Amino acid sequence: EGNEPEETAKITYQELLVQVCRFSNVLRKQGIRKGDRVAIYMPMIPELVVAMLACARLGALHSIVFAGFSAESLCERILDSSCSLLITTDAFYRGEKLVNLKELVDEALEKCQEKDFPVRRCIVVKHLGRAELGTGDPPSQSPPVKKPCPDVQGVVHTIGGYMLYVATTFKYVFDFHPEDVFWCTADIGWITGHSYVTYGPLANGATSVLFEGIPTYPDVSRLWNIVDKYKVTKFYTAPTAIRMLMKFGDEPVTKYSRASLQVLGTVGEPINPEAWLWYHRVVGDQRCPIVDTFWQTETGGHMLTPLPGATPMKPGSATFPFFGVAPAILSESGEELEGEAEGYLVFKQPWPGIMRTVYRNHERFETTYFEKFPGYYVTGDGCRRDQDGYYWITGRIDDMLNVSGHLLSTAEVESALVEHEAVAEAAVVGHPHPVKGECLYCFVTLCDGHVFNTTLTDELRKQIREKIGPIATPDYIQNAPGLPKTRSGKIMRRVLRKIAQNDHNLGDTSTVADPSVISQLFSHRCPTIQ
Repeated sequence: EGNEPEETAKITYQELLVQVCRFSNVLRKQGIRKGDRVAIYMPMIPELVVAMLACARLGALHSIVFAGFSAESLCERILDSSCSLLITTDAFYRGEKLVNLKELVDEALEKCQEKDFPVRRCIVVKHLGRAELGTGDPPSQSPPVKKPCPDVQGVVHTIGGYMLYVATTFKYVFDFHPEDVFWCTADIGWITGHSYVTYGPLANGATSVLFEGIPTYPDVSRLWNIVDKYKVTKFYTAPTAIRMLMKFGDEPVTKYSRASLQVLGTVGEPINPEAWLWYHRVVGDQRCPIVDTFWQTETGGHMLTPLPGATPMKPGSATFPFFGVAPAILSESGEELEGEAEGYLVFKQPWPGIMRTVYRNHERFETTYFEKFPGYYVTGDGCRRDQDGYYWITGRIDDMLNVSGHLLSTAEVESALVEHEAVAEAAVVGHPHPVKGECLYCFVTLCDGHVFNTTLTDELRKQIREKIGPIATPDYIQNAPGLPKTRSGKIMRRVLRKIAQNDHNLGDTSTVADPSVISQLFSHRCPTIQ
């Protein structure tokens, strides 16, 4: 389903195979071989799936960059993976907005050149004219490269373990049957799109929907129009989309039948009970089980999830672990907590889809996921287990923010802020948001001689959009003449989160070097939406 409702196409598995083989020959002629890295920067079109599978067929690693990211972000991701080839499109429409992707690509490649990493090859797929992805040689002349399981695919999962896990979780979590029509609304630029738009459904031979557009174009009933149009049986989306569509009331949903729906799913962040109940009552007509799935890029597939029709549901709970998954909740000291408890969510044993390393930085892999609590995989999420044994994700407890289901690094946003000549220091925390779940609240300390005003905040927002992308645009930027720090100079983000939410219950602040900073920050708070 294209951006416009009349833009539709159907592709069979045989037709997909032919296209993949042809394009793998195009890549081979460009010198791509097993182990090479290929960047893909494309909208949600069939050619993106073809490009992914062509890379896999050759044994090349694909690094897919979300088409909403900026030229700067694209450049950084090309450099991170040392990509020798970039695949993109000329332009595409996102709703009514024309996105000139090739212009962003040209800017990104210039930046790569400036950083002494010239990308010598770039394939541009004409999208608005719907040209073919490449002719290449006949498919019989493009045999797949044989790859042992330990070969990596992406950053960094193994072919065997990842494929097994996404295929298995897809089958059981969505109760897949051959007659189903599955639709995951995620962008392939994120892990959900890798696992449950591309590899999971294809590995099961599923009929699935690929959607290029947005939920509100040409009107706010677009998703339910598509559900009826293709008789979708299993529907998987993000809490952000649900909360956004709730604002428009029930009528845009109920004017469509949705009789085909059997299972609903949520992904990307914890869903609040109010949104869960609306999703169940209005979208699912109180007859469709909801699978509220918890997992991460690093896990490859679902870790905590209900099984439809088998697990009694609780609105907002990810319920229980998937087969073979062994969760635990730890205290700050690393003690494993039993029964009702709240603390750090960890996993006690490996599973097929677990990531194997961080590309070219195994030390970071060990430090991030295993150092804090040796012997456990540390998710970075907080979790509560209730008296019935149900698990409830309480949010990130590290330096990541979950905005509209997308993880953003606070360090990356802070870095973009301090690049502005007026900013001496910056700290970024999350703040609850009624639609996005979490938004960015930024504290900025200015250099001498600069004034905090609307012009400056507009410039800072523009800089973040250009450096990272629109999704990272802060909702709040606060003037911070000083930041709460320990005597060793470490910023106390715990305190900043309390200030952002106007919560004066700060807990122990005895380690703050200058307590007067706290009252000053409270008095400078931005008016916020609760």
